[in-house]
Amino acid sequence: MAYSQTNSSPPGGAPRPTTSLAWETLLDLSPARPGGGGTATGATPRASSDRPGRDPLHRRLADALRDAVRQGRVPPGATLPPSRELATTLGVSRWAVTEAYGELVAEGVLESRTGAGTWVAAGLVEPRAAATHPGGGAGATTSRGSAAGAGADRRPPWAPPPRRRFDLAAGVPDLRHVPRTAWVRAVREALADAPDVALGAADPSGLPELRGLLAGHLDRARLVRSGANGILVTHGAADGLARLARALRGAGHVGVAVEDPGWVRLHGVLRGAGLEPVPVPVDEDGLDVDRLASLRTGGAPVRAALLTPAHQFPTGVALSPARRERVVAWARDVDGLVVEDDYDAEFRYDRRAVAALQGLDPDRVALLGSLSKTVSPALGLGWLVAPAAWLDRLAPVASAPSTVDQLALARLLASGAYERHLRAARARYRRRRTALLDALAVHLPGLPVTGLAAGMHVLLELPPGSRADDVARAATALDVTVAPVSRYRAAGATSSGREAPHGPEDQVGPREPEALVVGYGNLADARVDEAVARLAAAVHQG
Repeated sequence: MAYSQTNSSPPGGAPRPTTSLAWETLLDLSPARPGGGGTATGATPRASSDRPGRDPLHRRLADALRDAVRQGRVPPGATLPPSRELATTLGVSRWAVTEAYGELVAEGVLESRTGAGTWVAAGLVEPRAAATHPGGGAGATTSRGSAAGAGADRRPPWAPPPRRRFDLAAGVPDLRHVPRTAWVRAVREALADAPDVALGAADPSGLPELRGLLAGHLDRARLVRSGANGILVTHGAADGLARLARALRGAGHVGVAVEDPGWVRLHGVLRGAGLEPVPVPVDEDGLDVDRLASLRTGGAPVRAALLTPAHQFPTGVALSPARRERVVAWARDVDGLVVEDDYDAEFRYDRRAVAALQGLDPDRVALLGSLSKTVSPALGLGWLVAPAAWLDRLAPVASAPSTVDQLALARLLASGAYERHLRAARARYRRRRTALLDALAVHLPGLPVTGLAAGMHVLLELPPGSRADDVARAATALDVTVAPVSRYRAAGATSSGREAPHGPEDQVGPREPEALVVGYGNLADARVDEAVARLAAAVHQG
């Protein structure tokens, strides 16, 4: 991604002039900086070539800039110098500056827009540093500014956790490679070409043009059997599930079978519609269909199931061919519905992705899809492929997705840009997965790593005696984001389907191994080895 560096004002206000900051004294690039943090020592930067055992120069520059921002020495809104100018000032290569800028933009420390330059994001100053910074300097604040900084530091309970430097969170795509230029071009061209009538009230089912293009793409990529009329455009997978869940509740369903472990956020969607998520254990062949067939809730058999058959989250297994057939047969026998969450099925690295379960019986399987894993959750676009018998039961939506965004996605599909993006992403994630496995073999040799060569995560089994929760907490202290598999357990259940024990004395049968869900979607390639090294340190601590 190219980052434009000019002295133009960022959106929302005029920046502090870059000429007022003495960058050569603000940024300490000494290889021996303790802990990788920068200090305003006034020392002349050491810009010599990197030596063995030292952090690379661009990483030292990124660390120094990050510390200067967080400590208030470079204030929010300050425009950074153009890369060539800062490189000359510091006596380093322009490449080192552009790499550091790009890294900090990806972290959210800096913001950048073509034609507007690169500037410091708001709300990143540590309150104590902002309040105590000596007056007259680059980080000076008034009492009003200090209060604002303190307020910005208080995160609302619904806010996502802060992004850490080493992002091993699962389910997050590579946000550095969101096709921004292609999206902006598609929006501009779609708006220019759209007839006036297309800019009126949105069709609740989605633009017919987009639905037709989605039908073609899903047929080619996932062997989904549906015409345009069987596809609804949604705000994402959760929106599509919410619509289906309300229809299920209206049809008399009281429970929905869910995989355990699984993506528990969707359990809340089901509960919001008045349905009870009923956990079913997962093994190496996917969902336990025998257990599924015996489920009852509220005195009635469970007749709906929510599955991730192509790449189960988080275990990484695929539903076996025999079980695929049995799940569809079960839905026919109970006059039920299978909801297929196709969340990352586009990403398979060792072979062509397994076909969607929907293709086995379009009358019994609904399919959910979205751009949240393939492009970015920020776009808020998805689709629901619904059986014909359920289309009339879906209540009208209060607000359809943006017509402009739908036009843009239609443009990307029609031009082939979306499929080119998927091919590039597949190659990127394949390389990164290989690098992750290599690093795990070096830093955590002998620990089992499971999961298909697919998606954006693996499952790492921990040594005997380790607790995944403790390891995840230790990793957080090392600036690594990672989650224990227990985070994805259904409440009150274990993977065996039994009620969870209250303590060690209540454990029935062998204790399940502790494991971490290790994501690599949003981890920069250059950080894979260090991320795993830090994770290994956390494992040894935990």
